[in-house]
Amino acid sequence: MDKEEVSLDAIEAIDAEKAGHHEAGYHHDSHHHHGHCHHHEGLLELHEEFNSPIEEVRATVSITDDPSTPCNTFRMWFLGLLFTAIISFVNQFFYLRQTTISIGYSVVALVSLPIGHFMARVLPTRKFSLFGFVFSLNPGPFSIKEHVLIGTMTACNSGTAYAVDIIILQKLFYNDEKPFIAGLLLVLTTQITGFALAGSLRNVLVRPARMIWPSTLVYTSLFRSLHHVIEEPHDAHRMSRMRYFLLVTLGSFVWYWIPGYIFPTIGVLSWICWINPDNIVLSQLTGSNGLGIGTIALDWSAFSIVGPLVTPWFAQVNILIGFVLVVYVMAPWAYYTDLWHSKNYPILSAHLFQENGSAYNKNMILTENVLDQKKYVDYGPMRMDSFFALTYGVGFAGLTATVVHVLLYNGKEIVQHWRESRNETEDIHSRLMRVYPEVPQWWFGALFVVTLTLSFVTCIVWEYMPWWAVIIAMAIAIFFVLPVGIVQAVTNQQPGLNIITEYVIGYLLPGHAIANVTFKTYGYIVNVQALTFVADLKLGQYLKIPPRIMFMAQLVSTFIACIINLTTATWLINTRPKICTEAGYPFTCRNTNTFYSASIIWGAIGPARVFGNKDGALYAPVQWGFLAGALLPVPFWLAARKWSNVRWLQLVHWPVLLGAASNMPPYLPYMYTNGLVVGFIFMFLIRRYRYCWWSRYNYLTAAAMDSGLAISSLVIYFALQNQETVFPTWWGNPDGALDYCPLGGSNYWKTA
Repeated sequence: MDKEEVSLDAIEAIDAEKAGHHEAGYHHDSHHHHGHCHHHEGLLELHEEFNSPIEEVRATVSITDDPSTPCNTFRMWFLGLLFTAIISFVNQFFYLRQTTISIGYSVVALVSLPIGHFMARVLPTRKFSLFGFVFSLNPGPFSIKEHVLIGTMTACNSGTAYAVDIIILQKLFYNDEKPFIAGLLLVLTTQITGFALAGSLRNVLVRPARMIWPSTLVYTSLFRSLHHVIEEPHDAHRMSRMRYFLLVTLGSFVWYWIPGYIFPTIGVLSWICWINPDNIVLSQLTGSNGLGIGTIALDWSAFSIVGPLVTPWFAQVNILIGFVLVVYVMAPWAYYTDLWHSKNYPILSAHLFQENGSAYNKNMILTENVLDQKKYVDYGPMRMDSFFALTYGVGFAGLTATVVHVLLYNGKEIVQHWRESRNETEDIHSRLMRVYPEVPQWWFGALFVVTLTLSFVTCIVWEYMPWWAVIIAMAIAIFFVLPVGIVQAVTNQQPGLNIITEYVIGYLLPGHAIANVTFKTYGYIVNVQALTFVADLKLGQYLKIPPRIMFMAQLVSTFIACIINLTTATWLINTRPKICTEAGYPFTCRNTNTFYSASIIWGAIGPARVFGNKDGALYAPVQWGFLAGALLPVPFWLAARKWSNVRWLQLVHWPVLLGAASNMPPYLPYMYTNGLVVGFIFMFLIRRYRYCWWSRYNYLTAAAMDSGLAISSLVIYFALQNQETVFPTWWGNPDGALDYCPLGGSNYWKTA
C-alpha cells in the first residue's frame, strides 16, 4: 500500500474493538503534499467523507497514522529529560535578568532533531531486559512521535514555575525564608494540580473536531516540516531548513556579543534624547526608561514581548493601536496634567512611592508581615505612578472585553460546539486515536487527590494561607477551566484569572501579602496549567501520540522542571549580591519586582485601600475599566454586522488591543515599538511580497535568533561575567545610563 493511501476498510476497522487492530493499515506519511491530493483517489475520497470539517486542520494535519511507529523509547526519554533540565535552568536563569529570554518549543524541536538522528545511527540495536520489559536502545530511525514527545516535555515547562516568585519574594523582600521542602511542595502542587484537572476535560476540549486549539497547528506544521523527507521539485535549489537554521543561529550568537557585552549602548539608542539629555521632559518621553519614543534597539532580546515573527499581522496592528492609545496618549496626558500627583514619581515605574515621591517602605506599615492599620494611616497611603495605575485599569477593561467579545463574536459557535462535544462528534483524528489505550480516569483522579492533599499540607503547615482559601482558589480555577478552555480552543484567546483572584482574596483576607500571591497562584496557574496540558493532548491527537505515554512524559518532566526552577532561583539569590535591585545588574528581576509591587497593592494594603475608598485611596476611577471593557466591543460588533464588507471592522479585536499594555511594567515601551517594526517587515512585507521565502524560513528565523541569543548569553555569563571579567568602560559601555539619557526614569521635579 502507498504510504499516502488509507483504505476505507481500515477506517471502518477503527470503530471495531481496539484489541488486535494495530495491523489495520494506517501509515504515517513521511512528507506533506500541498495540493496534490488528486494523485491518490482513495485519499481524496477519505478527505471528503472522513476528514476534519475545519479547513486549517485539513491543510495542516495528516489523516494517516502508523501505530507501530516507536515513541516510548530510550532516545525519547533521554533527550526529553535532558532538554527539560536545560530549558528549565536557562529560562529560570534569564527570568531574573534585566532582559529575559525564554527558549521555547521551536528551539527544542530544531536542536533535538539532529541529535535524535545521530543517536539512531550510533546506538546499539540489541535488546535489553529490565524488570520484565524488553526494549532496544535503538528501535530504528528517529520518528516524528519521539520528536513530538521531546518537544512537549520541554514545552509544558518552558515558562518558569509561577510559584518560584513567591519563594524569592519571601526571602528577599519579606525576610521570611521557608525551608526548601516548603517551596518545592508549593511549586509542585501549583504546577501539577492543573494537569490532574485536564483529564476530565478530554471529552469536551480535545476529542471534538471543533475544538481546534489553533496554536497546536503551528507546532504540528513545524514537526511535519522537520520530518519532510522529500523536497518539492521547486525546493531542490534552495537552502535546506536545517542549514539555514544553523547559519542564522551562528549569526545571532556572534552578534549578541556586541550589545550583550562589548557595546551595550547599541542595544538602546535613545538618539532623540541626545539633543538635550538635561531636559527632563525630553528624557521622560524619549529615554529607554521612559516612554522610549524614537529609541532604536539592536538587541534581539528586546523584541520578544511582541513575538514579531509569530504573532499574526492583524493582531500586531491591534497591539500597535492599543499601545499608542495607552503609552503615547493616555500616559503623557495623565502625567503632565499631574493626575494623582503623578509628577512626584517617574513617568513609568513598577515601584511604589510615598506621596512626596520617596520610596514606599513596606516595613513601616507591617507587623510580622501583616498590615497594621494604625501604622498605615500614620505613614500615609501608598502611591504609584499614573502609568502603572492606568495599566491596571486597562487590564480590568481587557478582562471584561474578552468575555463580551467572545460572547458577541463566538457565542453561537461556542454553544454549538458545546452541544457537539456532548454528542461526542468526532473527526478522523479522534477516530484514529481509538487504537491507543486511553489514560484511565482514576489516574487523573488519584493525581488530583494527592496534589490537593499536598496543597492543604503546604499552605497550613508553612502558613502560606488558611485552609478555606485553598478551597476557594481551587474552586475558581475549576469553575473557569471549562469556559476559558472553550474560548481558547476556538479563539486562541485565554482570559487571565490573575486580576479576579487578587481581587477576591484582597477583600477576603486584606493585609496578608504572601497569602494574596499564594491564592493568586493556586487560582490562576492551576487553570493555566490545566489548559496547557489540554492543548498538549490536542497536539497529541493531531500527531497520534499514545495518550498514556503523553501523560507520563508530561508528569515526569514537570516534576523535574519544578525542582530545577526552584534550585536555580535559590542558587542565584544565595550567590548574587544585591540581586533583584538596580545595583545587582544584570539580575534586576523586573518580573519579580512587579510581582512584589502587586503583593503590596493587592495583598499587604488590599484593593479597598488602593482602588476603593478606605484610608485615602486615590485610584477608585480605575475600576471603571471593567465597565469600559464590557461596552467597547459592542458598537464595533454592531458596525461589523451592518457593514460586513468593510474588512478592517472584522479585524478589530478589543481583547488584544487592550492587552497591549498588560505587560508594562515590567516590559518597557521601546521593546514594543522595535518589535512591531520587525513584525511589520516579516509578518506584512515579506509575507505579502515574498511568501515562498516566508513560509519556508520565517518561523525558523525566530527559533534560530532565540537559540543563538540564548547560547551567547550563557557563554558570556559563565565564561566572563560570573568570573567578574568586565569589559573595559568606554563610551559604548558607560558606567551610567546605557542610553545616555540619565533622567528618563526620574520624576518631573528632578533637576539636572
